[in-house]
Amino acid sequence: MTARTGRLFLAAAGAAAAALTIAMLAGGAAVTAVIAGLPDAGALTRWGLPAAKLGADLSAVATVGLLLMAAFLLPSAKGLLSAEASRYARMASWAALAWAVTTALTMVFTLSDLLAVPAAGLSGTAVLSFLTSVPQGTTLLLVLILAACVAGFGREVVSAYSAAGLLGLALLALLPPVLSGHSASSPNHSMAITGLGLHLVVLALWVGGLLSVTVHALRGHPDLPLVAGRFSRLAPWCLAGVAVSGLASAAARLTEIGQLVTSSYGWLVLAKTAALGVLAGIGWLHRRRTLAALRDGRPRAFVRLAAGEVVVMAAVIGLAVALSRTSPPVVVLPVDPVRDLLGYAMPPELTASRLTSLWRLDLFFALLALAGAAGYAAGVVRLRRRGDSWPLGRSIAWAAGIVLIVVLTQSGIATYAPVLFSMHMIQHMGLAMLAPIFLVLGAPVTLALRALKPAARRGDRGPREWITAVLHSRFAEIVSHPAVAMVIFISGSYALYYTSLFENAMRQPVGHILMNTHFLLSGVLFFWVVIGVDPAPRRLPHIAKLGTLMMTMPFHAFFGISMMMMGKSIASSWYEQLARPWGADVLQDQNVAGGMAWAFGEIPTMIVVITIAVQWALSDHRQSRRIDRRGDGELDAYNEYLTRLNRRAHDQ
Repeated sequence: MTARTGRLFLAAAGAAAAALTIAMLAGGAAVTAVIAGLPDAGALTRWGLPAAKLGADLSAVATVGLLLMAAFLLPSAKGLLSAEASRYARMASWAALAWAVTTALTMVFTLSDLLAVPAAGLSGTAVLSFLTSVPQGTTLLLVLILAACVAGFGREVVSAYSAAGLLGLALLALLPPVLSGHSASSPNHSMAITGLGLHLVVLALWVGGLLSVTVHALRGHPDLPLVAGRFSRLAPWCLAGVAVSGLASAAARLTEIGQLVTSSYGWLVLAKTAALGVLAGIGWLHRRRTLAALRDGRPRAFVRLAAGEVVVMAAVIGLAVALSRTSPPVVVLPVDPVRDLLGYAMPPELTASRLTSLWRLDLFFALLALAGAAGYAAGVVRLRRRGDSWPLGRSIAWAAGIVLIVVLTQSGIATYAPVLFSMHMIQHMGLAMLAPIFLVLGAPVTLALRALKPAARRGDRGPREWITAVLHSRFAEIVSHPAVAMVIFISGSYALYYTSLFENAMRQPVGHILMNTHFLLSGVLFFWVVIGVDPAPRRLPHIAKLGTLMMTMPFHAFFGISMMMMGKSIASSWYEQLARPWGADVLQDQNVAGGMAWAFGEIPTMIVVITIAVQWALSDHRQSRRIDRRGDGELDAYNEYLTRLNRRAHDQ
């Protein structure tokens, strides 16, 4: 580490500590009224807990940024890390080790705070019980394990693929604490958890990426313009993600706009928003001025502005830690067990009009649909601008798939899905067996490969090369095998509904998101194998595609029939707690759901059979045209043979 790099780290750490201290004093988190006779953890825990959490957050951001630099920002040679990229990967392992250590300190201080016992007075039994039975302890233990894995494997990384995998592991390690903080207890816990999870990921990529680029600039490397240019294309997306997720997180915790100025929590939100506005302005200056100067060989202005931006970002992290230690305004709601389970009150009795009018925002799938629609449209526009065409039918198919995702996850279907098993089954079948058909017919991978430009340097890995590498990977070859895709597609339903997985998923917002994501992804994988037009590791003959489809659909029919024949309800304790006061009883509704599952398979089967028939006919037509263009080789050879025989006869 150079002296200038060391000064940058010290300045950033100082700014973060100062922002944390000021925010805790202003928000009241640093002052606790000690009442005689009641236990108190003491000043060491009161200040040690946020300090340890700040250290963990700064270490996590550094880990993410250094791995981002090694895997994506620095050029690679045919997938292998350069010597400089390997150096950043080793630096990331040290940052991950610091992340693990500060997380361990956070565990101790968190337990001290919960038990109101000084940290020195904690017993080993209490710590073990905290780590294994209390959600806050379990999530911190998981973070510690993941950070330790990144620290251990980071020193052995030799390829860009491995560095990318460690980056994914580091981003995953950011998420467990989301499940046990303020988000899990907010009134709209689904939006709060999704918003905060997205906020942490994009903020870590943004802050960590800028930190690593600034360190690279201070080290004076000649490929700085390339690295800064790549990060500048990522930074606006991170800023947009931070803005959207921050707005969602605040909206999930604040019930009135006036609470922004009447509560300590609201003031800290405003301060953080103002700091992010400053960062957006600095980013604009980067794109308008310093990047151009950097390309002209004048890096000094870029380094100064980037270093200042890193210090401001560190202060934002300090504010974020203080915000997590500040209680949001108390929301006074009537006692409602259903609201505690669902995040909203029991909807009224189901009618056709309510099914179409009672829409609720599912932030995760709303953002997924928005990103899918915007990315696809951007690819089509790029092709059109350079004079290339793109089939209108594929665009219509993709749009239909996106619309289906929106309807199935945002409309009254999603509102009633947690309380009516029949509505849940409609959502399940739609996400697994209908929307994926249109998505794979939209050929998004083909569009991306045509719209994205190849990497500027031969052997380097840009977005286009990463897509190609994934398509040719061993993993893609395994999962795209018809037997594997079929097992994943079928087994999910049986494993979910005939075990306790379904009830556990319904009780957790994250579990519900993962369940619906599995439905969608397993369907996309299966129909990509059967009717996909995108590149794939293997191409099945059309008769094999038809056979795979016909082998799979009876399992869904049997699944529906077996559900109708069950004498007990699935997830009975969940529905008993909801105590739905209207409609059919749980077992009758389950019979209706089974009938839906049995009958629903006919619709996608018909669509897929027609699609395979059309693809088969078009394939034969294209093959005939190719033969016509190059001629029939055997016929040409036979005609040439007859011509030679005729010449011999004339010569004789």
